[in-house]
Amino acid sequence: MKAFFDKQFKINEHNTTLGKESMAGVVAFLSVVYIIAINAAILADAGIPLEAGIFTTVITSLLGCLIMAFWANAPIILVPGMGINALFTYTMVQSMGLAWQEALGVVFISGALFTVLAFSRLSVLLMKSIPQSLKEAITVGVGLFLTFIGLQKGGIVQSSETTFVALGNLSDLHVISTLITLVITIVLFIRNVRGNFLLSMAAGTLIAFVLGQVKPIEPVASDAGLQVFFEAVGAFSFSSIASMTFWAAVFSLTMVIVFENIGLIHGHLGMTGHDEKFQRAFQANAISVVTSGIFGTSPTVSSVESAAGIASGGRTGMTSFVTGLLFLTSLFFIPVIKMVPDSAIAPILIVIGGLMIQNIKHINLQDLTEGFPAFLIIALIPLTYSIADGIAFGFIAYPILKAALGKMREVSAFMYVVAFLFFLNFVLHYIS
Repeated sequence: MKAFFDKQFKINEHNTTLGKESMAGVVAFLSVVYIIAINAAILADAGIPLEAGIFTTVITSLLGCLIMAFWANAPIILVPGMGINALFTYTMVQSMGLAWQEALGVVFISGALFTVLAFSRLSVLLMKSIPQSLKEAITVGVGLFLTFIGLQKGGIVQSSETTFVALGNLSDLHVISTLITLVITIVLFIRNVRGNFLLSMAAGTLIAFVLGQVKPIEPVASDAGLQVFFEAVGAFSFSSIASMTFWAAVFSLTMVIVFENIGLIHGHLGMTGHDEKFQRAFQANAISVVTSGIFGTSPTVSSVESAAGIASGGRTGMTSFVTGLLFLTSLFFIPVIKMVPDSAIAPILIVIGGLMIQNIKHINLQDLTEGFPAFLIIALIPLTYSIADGIAFGFIAYPILKAALGKMREVSAFMYVVAFLFFLNFVLHYIS
């Protein structure tokens, strides 16, 4: 068995060991396991049963990690992405009016288009054509969006009849639980405690239990009851495929998953010193998105937490292989995962948002032809409650501002095409 893994993952060629790779896989798992509860909670807002959301998050994470391990031999962890799941639930389902089954159909088609792109030379052209300022702005905007969602889930802010949002009731037990957990989450994170998010989630659940905010979970005993876990598997629907709304959602989702993963994969492989693995890692990511649509969740992405495994010495697919197997074992703890309340999830969303906005330091805000389109993306993603709309405004504004100052040559021809497609997306959206 050892010889098989040595040969499969080229352990010696990467100057590493099976032990180091396995430990990196454990660290990566502890860093990202929180996604099971959080992704399921966000999918539940779209109408997918919580149990089904947990099951499909685990299965797609397992498959994604295995595809990455054996196809790309890269230590990148593929799980349903934060921000993308918000796009799925709050934009495609709640704003655009698609049923969650139809939204899964969108995921499947977007994954198929992503796969075609990933296996062509267009993927390299895309990476080079999109301005760095816009890539960074997407990360910052999504970070603010996740923070806003976290503040709402924690009850710290809420909708108001007189204002867009208002401060929540700070004496409410749910809010108190959230605030205490937020402090714990931040402390654990800044002290770089291994498995910090998992520990903070456990602490937050315990605090909510003490304050009477956690409801007892009834065990699923009957075969009929067990069926709910598989409710999202194969549930994707193309019933609205003839509508403008469906294809507007396909376009928006495809654009977001492609551009986000270009940046994530490039950054992760840069940490390993193996940039030559980009093409295969990108392809593995694309195939994984197709499985997301089939098994019933929002698209998988190359998770930010992959950096934890890489920082721990992960250099090969053995790292993602171990992480994938650990995801499989988490199925035995579904009743425990279901107990995790919003007050334990919200602080993690807030902290992740805080991490993502740090990318603003890479944007040249002094040059308004770079800074203002980036600003539009950052501001409009949370304010419109739509990642797709925020990106669209920035991508459309970029070539317009460059042209206004006679800097048209600074914009690639492909960028003009992308801007036009985003504009066309707006037209299709409002026609529908």
